[in-house]
Amino acid sequence: MSTIETKGLTAYYGDFQALFGVDIILRDGETTAIIGANGAGKSTVMKAITGLIKTSPEMVFIDGAPCGGREAHTAIASGIAMVPEGRRLFPSLTVEENLLLGAHCARKGPWTLERVYEVFPGLKERRRLSGTALSGGQQQMVAIGRALMSNPTSLLCDEISLGLAPVIIEDLYRNIAKLKEEGLSIVIVEQDLVRAVSVADRVYCLMEGRVSLEGRADEMSLAAIRNAYFGV
Repeated sequence: MSTIETKGLTAYYGDFQALFGVDIILRDGETTAIIGANGAGKSTVMKAITGLIKTSPEMVFIDGAPCGGREAHTAIASGIAMVPEGRRLFPSLTVEENLLLGAHCARKGPWTLERVYEVFPGLKERRRLSGTALSGGQQQMVAIGRALMSNPTSLLCDEISLGLAPVIIEDLYRNIAKLKEEGLSIVIVEQDLVRAVSVADRVYCLMEGRVSLEGRADEMSLAAIRNAYFGV
């Protein structure tokens, strides 16, 4: 059974319509890539799933139950955690304090502070530093660790490689692969289509708020993905 599903998802920012009938299935245990150019609607899909944008209840389903339009804070109880674009760390808090915030309303599960430090060992030695005193890649690891502290079943990663050096991106994606081995369902929202497709089981390409291509990553040609991405 799918973990998360959108059906005919529409979304607005005031009078501006950002999504037009988007149907996406995020299956249990899979890594799903949602790709598209800037402004395609990728982040809006994530916000609709997590309740940051209001939708009709029947447009978003969690384990078969309609959940569209619910309050954003209830997403954690549904097993959904989001790593937001831009990381959104608290500069007045240390690395460890930022991580512990993720456990404030946590579900029961295997993710603890020590487990996060096992996955991201560089954070433990920097745990007393301000979260924003770290490099961009290290801050991204804090953001992912904070999300894991809520013990999610689904991890939504919004533009996690944005602005990072290629070597740091490689390290991040290696860790994403490890998290999938832990049994997490993972959604990767990216502009870098090659990077996202390389780790995905399933791919959705968005263009101007609509799905322009969908399917299993191993059944798609890179040419077809690029055509859908650029609207060729």
